[in-house]
Amino acid sequence: VQLQASGGGLVQAGGSLRLSCAASGTIYKTNVADWFRQAPGKQRELVATISTDDITVYADSVKGRFTISRDNGKSGPYLQMDSLKPEDTAVYTCHLKTRRHPFAIWEEYWGQGTQVTVSS
Repeated sequence: VQLQASGGGLVQAGGSLRLSCAASGTIYKTNVADWFRQAPGKQRELVATISTDDITVYADSVKGRFTISRDNGKSGPYLQMDSLKPEDTAVYTCHLKTRRHPFAIWEEYWGQGTQVTVSS
């Protein structure tokens, strides 16, 4: 399974971006799909998670501004980011926990990062 993240860029504060995470390869089912971010000099942070049942969880810092979604139980996640702030500047990375067939173990995959820069 390979993940390809896209949609990052430079935006002014208050603006919006939509990140995509395209998943390719054999996927039977995805348990959870996440977006993480890491700013320079800071630890990686979980931004948002969507579960098999489409239950979503967000970091307090992005609640009400970011929305995670996906097309179906096998696809990578999207991240709609609105009302962006300079402190949202980071490299954003998608993550999936999947299995390739009904009796396979759960495996984790990471996409390459996409840079999001928010100017003040």
